[in-house]
Formats: sequence, C-alpha cells, structure tokens
Amino acid sequence: MKFLKVENIIKVTKGVLIQGDKNFECENFSRDTRNIKKDDTFIGIKGENFDGNTLWKEALDNGAKVVIVQDINFEHENLEKYKDKIIIKVQDTRKALIEIATLKRALYGKDLKVIGVTGSVGKTSTKDIIANVLSKKYKTLKTEGNNNNSVGLPFTILRLKDEEVAVIEMGMNHFGEIDELTKIAKPDLAVITNIGTSHIGNLGSRENILKAKLEILNSMENPIVIVNNDNDLLHKWKEENSENRKIQIKTFGIKNSSDAMAKDIILEESSSSFKLFIKNEKIDITIPVAGEHFILNALCSALVGNTLGLCKEEIQEGIENFTLTKKRMDITKLKNGITVINDAYNASYESMKASLENLSRYKNNRKIAILGDMFELGNFQEELHKKVGEEVGNKGIDILICRGEMSQNIINSAVEKGMEKSKTIFCKSEEEILKILKELVKSGDVLLFKASNGMKFYETANKFIKMQN
Repeated sequence: MKFLKVENIIKVTKGVLIQGDKNFECENFSRDTRNIKKDDTFIGIKGENFDGNTLWKEALDNGAKVVIVQDINFEHENLEKYKDKIIIKVQDTRKALIEIATLKRALYGKDLKVIGVTGSVGKTSTKDIIANVLSKKYKTLKTEGNNNNSVGLPFTILRLKDEEVAVIEMGMNHFGEIDELTKIAKPDLAVITNIGTSHIGNLGSRENILKAKLEILNSMENPIVIVNNDNDLLHKWKEENSENRKIQIKTFGIKNSSDAMAKDIILEESSSSFKLFIKNEKIDITIPVAGEHFILNALCSALVGNTLGLCKEEIQEGIENFTLTKKRMDITKLKNGITVINDAYNASYESMKASLENLSRYKNNRKIAILGDMFELGNFQEELHKKVGEEVGNKGIDILICRGEMSQNIINSAVEKGMEKSKTIFCKSEEEILKILKELVKSGDVLLFKASNGMKFYETANKFIKMQN
C-alpha cells in the first residue's frame, strides 16, 4: 500500500502545518463529516450552498486525525482540545485536493492500470460493467456512483490501496474539464462510449462535444482508445485516424464491423442475449439488463477485458453477473401487476430514445411514458424535445404524460407522428401527475419515468410506488 505522509501533502500543496506530526501517514480521505472514520483525513470543500471548511472541528470531533482547510483564522482558535490532531492550512482546498490526488496517482506509476471512461451518455453503466469484468482477474477500484468531476475524481484516486486496476469515470460540461481530469488520473486506456447531445447548450455542437471528450488523450503516453464504432462521429474520427501511429484505436459495435461485435441478438423485456465475437473467440452472453445500449456497454467491457488479458470465461462471468449503479434503470414490479421503470436520474435525447425503445418491448402491456424536460440544451432544446416526441409516436407508446416548460414540444411532436391527442396529458405539478396516475393506472401497465435530474422525477416515481404499496 502506498500512503501519503503529512509532509508530502504540505510540500505538494505549499500548505502550512498549523500543528501535528508531519510523519503521519494519511490513509483515508473524506469531505463529509457525517461519514468520517477514525484517523481519516478531512478536506474541507467550499460548495455553492455551504462551506465544508467551517466543519473542521466537527470532523476532528467525529474521529478525523487530519484536517486540510482554507480561510480559517487559527490565531483566534484555542487548539488545546485538538493537540493530538493534525491541522494543515492551504490557499485553496479544491486546488490542494487535485494536487494531492495527482501525487497519489504518481506513487503507483505503471503498477496501476487506469481505464478512463467518458462519453455523452452511459458512462456510469459502462464503468460498472468494465469494473465487474476486470474484477474477475484483477483487484479493481472504480468510481462510486457518478463522482466524475474535479472533486469526485480526485477523491476516487485517493481511495487507492493495493488495487491493480482503476476504472475512472470522467464527466464534463465545458472545454478543459476532461483535460484537467486526465492530468490527475493519467489513464493507460481510454473509453469513449458515444457522442450525443448532452451539454450541447454549453459546447454548441456535437463536433465540439467530440473535441471535449478527446481531451482524455491529452495526458496519455502511447494512447489506446476504445470507441463505439456505431456512433457516427466516433466512427468518422476512427476512419480519419486509422493511419495515426501515435494512437491505437479499438472498436466495438453492432452495425459496423468492429473488434468486438454482437450477433444473433435477442432483446427481452428485462435482459438480452447475443453471441460476442472478439478476435478469434465466440462467447454466448446473457446480460441481465434490457436494451441495445447495454449490449454496446457489454461489448465495450469485453474489449477492455480482452485488451488487459482476460480469458473468455472471465469476460463472460463479468458481464453476466454485473449490477447497475442505483438510479439507473431501476425496475420495480409491484404486487398489483404494475411495472415501474425509474430511469429519471438524468436525461438527454439519446438516453430518452434508448429508454423509450426499452419500454416499447413490453408488447403485451399498456405502456405509459412520464417524461419531463431535458436540461443544458441551449438553442437546441426545442428541436431535441420535438425529436423525443417523434420517438414516442414511433414506438407505440399508449399514454404520454409530460411536465416541464419544454415538454409540451414532446406532446405536440408525438401527436404529429400519429399519437391520439386524447392519449397525451400535460401536467403543471408533481401532485397533478400522481393524481392522474392514481386514477389512470391499472394492473399490467408499464410506466417509464424519465427526465433530467433537476426535474426530480426520480422522487416522483418513488412516491408513486409508495402509493401503490
């Protein structure tokens, strides 16, 4: 195990040791005083709604051994109570967090293989399945949930103990963010799941989103990058760079000829099966999640596993027994025969389309889509909400319920595609949605809840489930 001493932290952050033992080894790091464990190192992070630096005493009282903070005037503090603790003061704790995590990553060097995962949608589920596959051969660390930004990623790196592989999710809203993350994590292998429309309001075009995602290559030596060959922009980029000897590009796909491919696909309501072809191997796979997009995730994980030397049995086992991070495609089957698909953690046009495709596979049930606004689309918001409506109309959804400023566009477009106006309902509040569902839903119905996280449809779905129990 490789731990950082207090003196290493002071040196890299140019911090000041207010008191304590500079030779103490910092093993575990936290920013949440509620989850502090004995001898942890607490880093105070200033957020939009509160300043974690002000909680340094609470962190020490709860068991922390070390606190790293900014903007605290220790000349006015009586530190006698904490004389056996270690206090470090820095200029900027966010910057210090990045510097400490970068140092921690450097301690492992080539002994640790880092897989960086980015893309417009599907990062978290792809990260989950890759990590599960690799865990069949290697001791593996992965990003918890979707802690994929300039705070979450460093704390993931700081969890490193004796792992051989780390699967690190990388998110972004603007140019430069992936570049910063890749400088910390130093990936050996990059994965780009797809290029869609998430954050297009910030970046202006899908082409710019591709450029932002490709920043993942910036800090890689002899980069190996695995891409979704069915995605139009990634396919084009692969073709344009096929002769580039500085980059090794590997591909997965269903439609386009790729290094890892799925054939003989059978899509069920809650699972999928297919034959995986990779190099000279053919592997029968059953994946415990529905949807073609999860087949692509499985192909990606197989290609990562193959690249890192896993045998076909390890790849098969890793794919077939993985579980999704909570809040992704949560499916609840109620006693009264109603099925609820709660996929409302976040939404983009691409993920809306995939969720509606999955809903459409419930051939013998009445299908009800409860959809809300998608955020961060800028000047594209009206167009992309209309495209979601087209998907509703094309997929044979029986009833459409919408809430949100832009969601009327979903209804209008669905009707233009042939959906009966009487089968669409626009609601102004969560209470109205729940009231309508209480009156409308019957045994055998399948409900899909989907919207951007800020719409809080995830909570709406859970309230509906409680109403039914």
